[in-house]
Amino acid sequence: MGGFILRRLGSVVPTLIFVSLIVFALQKLIPGDPAVAMAGDESNDAVVEQLRAKYGFDQPLYVQYFRWIGNVLVGDFGSSYRNKVEVVDLILTKLPVTAELAVLSMIVALAIGIPTGIIAATHKDRFTGTLANIFALTGISIPHFWLGIMLILLFSVQLGLLPSAGYVPPWEDLKQNLLSLIMPSIVLGTGVAGVITRHTRGAMLQVLSSDYVRTARAKGVTERIVVSKHALRNALIPVITLSTIEFGQLLSGAILTEQIFSIPGFGKLIVDAVFYREYAVVQGVVLVTATIFILLNFVADILYFIVNPRMRGAND
Repeated sequence: MGGFILRRLGSVVPTLIFVSLIVFALQKLIPGDPAVAMAGDESNDAVVEQLRAKYGFDQPLYVQYFRWIGNVLVGDFGSSYRNKVEVVDLILTKLPVTAELAVLSMIVALAIGIPTGIIAATHKDRFTGTLANIFALTGISIPHFWLGIMLILLFSVQLGLLPSAGYVPPWEDLKQNLLSLIMPSIVLGTGVAGVITRHTRGAMLQVLSSDYVRTARAKGVTERIVVSKHALRNALIPVITLSTIEFGQLLSGAILTEQIFSIPGFGKLIVDAVFYREYAVVQGVVLVTATIFILLNFVADILYFIVNPRMRGAND
């Protein structure tokens, strides 16, 4: 296993370097001059030139990149000129919000997706299996912004059961915190649930047609034991890795959902940063989210290695 981990780590580092280059290069392609944005509407040429010199915007791109990545390696992502706050502090403030939303969304997705996928596989020729497939396709197809607005109209405007927007930290009021995240968690969770349902169904169908399952049935093992003990355990192997990747995508920031429900997470932070041309914030947030996603893919590879005995045997 040690050799497998080292090989995966060997691919993580070059990927992170490549991502940092992409993040820096794409940022420079955004229209507009960051020095002009910092100076404001009533600036003059002297102030703009002073800001360019102060932040190194007048230097060659490779010099700017190495200075930026050098500062990043010591934890300095720059500062927000609009909020007068260090970017690392903004990230540490917003990341827990998005992380909580991602965790709750994954709980919703797994609680719905896995049972629905099992039903779709074990009842593939029945009406319940068809309904499970319809649910999966519906969850994948419905846009998040539309579902979010519909839930607000129903549960907030019509029924008055849930807050329509905003976020309350759990240490201030745990009940209000959970109430404020129910609808956004459902919006994100149902989309991921549709993906998990499809993958669970495919994996279950493949396992249920295998030789050892047919042998278990021939021995008189009940269908419930065949599904729960023999088939599900192996079918969940690809679902585990898929869930890790989907969790990484949720942590990357659900931009539309956070905007609709006014949740101050990574998604809203990146939208505001792009709108106000806060390049340091954009670079910091995108680099951190990309790093999280790469590391979660690494974790997914390790989990797949652990739960899949065939991979362990191939690497022994």
